[in-house]
Amino acid sequence: MDGWIGTEHEHRCLCVHHPDEAAISPQDPILRIGSSLTATCTLSPEFGLHASMLFWTLNGMRLSSSAYTVMSSDVLSVTLHNLNGSKQQSGDNLVCHGADGHVLGGSCLYVGMPPEKPVNLTCWSRNTKDLRCRWSPGGVGETHIRTKYTLKYKLRWYGREKECENYSTGKQRYTCYIPRNLALFTPYEIWVEANNQLGSATSDITTLDILDVVTTDAPANVQVSRVGDLDDQLTVRWTSPSELKDILFQAKYQIRYRLEDSTEWKVAMDDVGNQTSCRLAGLRPGTVYFVQVRCNPVGIYGSRKAGIWSDWSHPTAASTPSNERLQSGSCDPKPGEQNSTLRRELKQFFGWVRKHAYGCSGMSIKLYDQWRVWLQKSHRTRNQVGKSASLTEQLL
Repeated sequence: MDGWIGTEHEHRCLCVHHPDEAAISPQDPILRIGSSLTATCTLSPEFGLHASMLFWTLNGMRLSSSAYTVMSSDVLSVTLHNLNGSKQQSGDNLVCHGADGHVLGGSCLYVGMPPEKPVNLTCWSRNTKDLRCRWSPGGVGETHIRTKYTLKYKLRWYGREKECENYSTGKQRYTCYIPRNLALFTPYEIWVEANNQLGSATSDITTLDILDVVTTDAPANVQVSRVGDLDDQLTVRWTSPSELKDILFQAKYQIRYRLEDSTEWKVAMDDVGNQTSCRLAGLRPGTVYFVQVRCNPVGIYGSRKAGIWSDWSHPTAASTPSNERLQSGSCDPKPGEQNSTLRRELKQFFGWVRKHAYGCSGMSIKLYDQWRVWLQKSHRTRNQVGKSASLTEQLL
């Protein structure tokens, strides 16, 4: 497929010609938006038709007779001023009809603008094996006539100019894919040329090394599990991209998660370094979470450029344990006002630790775990003290 850009469902211009009955002039003109046009329909005299009985249509709509001029018995002209861009990129239908409506002849009008310089050229390579580039048309982007975009590339210091051949259509139409035969450790020059029947334009040249624009597949085998009985934590594990296992690089990973009944994703504060697991803390007890992971391959073969994030992995679901004490409505015994005050203070500190244990920070999670152990021990100590006091009262 070439780089011609048109509408997805494009109706072809009729471009009807019946030279035995009438000749239309000019045939298939190419005009700029805002131009004027005078077209003529010249009848063949042997058919006995008169120009005053004819009429014109543009894309099926009858044109006002005030735009007509009967130049002779066999010539009828129509004049159109300040033409708008073509309704369809394959051309607009200007048709001359007989009195009974039958078609005598027609012409395709191509009304548009020359292309402007393409912009926003960006490229990325998946696993160093290929290259995909995307750009935007310059200006308002609509030329109204068929415009061909050609992605060209060459090695910066040597090598011949090549053209990309695999162009996308639809929503990704300003995209081209180079599947193979790419060199590493040497920069490429890449640019886009835009051409139509009214002019041409060329983008700025982008210089890049394939190793500097690498992305990869999303991490695989994402697993989410509970952390023992801790009701506000989940452990996330995944597998690094197998396509890059033989390439020297440092991966960065990022985790995001959301509640089951929410569409809003929360990204963990820290980018996980070159590891394949992470613990999420500060979660709600008894809640289902969806988790995704993505990868950024940085430092491939010593490249100093930041890599490009992969797509997110498929969502994986898991739930935190329920807080049974809260669900059952039971509470610890309160031996006195002093213990009640202490409990409020501990609750405040507990909330502070939960807040600072957010995300994948190893140090804050260790602090959080230590606090949980300390809190559990303090519960047992208070319970033992309460039981000893009760036993002493009974003995007395």
